[in-house]
Amino acid sequence: MKQPDASLIDLKLLRLFDTLYECRSVSRCAQQLEQSQPTISIWLARLREQLGDALFVRTHTGMQPTPRADELIGTCRDALALIRQMATTEAAFDPSRAVRTFRICMTDASHATLLPALFAQVSAAAPHVNLEAIRIDHLTFDKLQSGEADLALGYLPELESGFYQQTLYQQNWLCLVRQGHPQWQGALSAEQYAQAQHVVTAPGQGHQRLEHALREQGIERTVRVRLPGFLGLPALLLASDLIATVPELIGRTLARSVGLQALPCPIDLPRFPVKQHWHTRYHQDAGNRWLRNLCAQLFQHQGGIIE
Repeated sequence: MKQPDASLIDLKLLRLFDTLYECRSVSRCAQQLEQSQPTISIWLARLREQLGDALFVRTHTGMQPTPRADELIGTCRDALALIRQMATTEAAFDPSRAVRTFRICMTDASHATLLPALFAQVSAAAPHVNLEAIRIDHLTFDKLQSGEADLALGYLPELESGFYQQTLYQQNWLCLVRQGHPQWQGALSAEQYAQAQHVVTAPGQGHQRLEHALREQGIERTVRVRLPGFLGLPALLLASDLIATVPELIGRTLARSVGLQALPCPIDLPRFPVKQHWHTRYHQDAGNRWLRNLCAQLFQHQGGIIE
């Protein structure tokens, strides 16, 4: 004889069992579950097969439960209550008690501009929450999708589709040179800019947009040095007459921290949006939502550089 298999009982069969036990009528059960009577009969037959018992027998007073049904009804209702609780209870995130590491994809410029303020707020509100900065590269999409990364901060047009996103601020451009530069003291013309010798940093999406805008205006720069990031830029500028065109936030940060001169860029360059991006898998996660709200509070409402 085939042994009953209750391992695959689905939710609709549990609801059927609970409702039929309560109303003792196939027709009333069908009305309450908004199903046809033939459908209810099919479901009941499936449940009987899976549990190896008739469960309900037809009498002149209606569908009466068998002793086996009487034994199972409490377990059934406990299971339904647990499922309802799962569906209605939102996972809590208490930053003061949480132990967690958030992995954030960001550029090295954001290490200097966004990370210090973010860590200060996280450290104050969540003493056991750590941050891990992950490099933005061609694997960023996969890292967010797989859960290896919780969030990405930056200008990432390749993540426009299939991800949630929120604009944090619009980024402008400025030029950096050393203090006491022999050619520029507080002003820079478009002609001087085109004739200068340049250092180019961080060839990411923002800088690709910069290069495209310069080409559209017929400006060909003389690039003497190319750097993979911003780490060596201050020392190089301080030791040379090179000029760097950088996003405004990192430009102001470097000028303030090492004494470089920040000049308005004389070329009309388009701003670009800096956003936070996250995958669907973390959209409802309470901890991830807390982190996103913190980023929005920190970076959306600052004046001047961050707008």
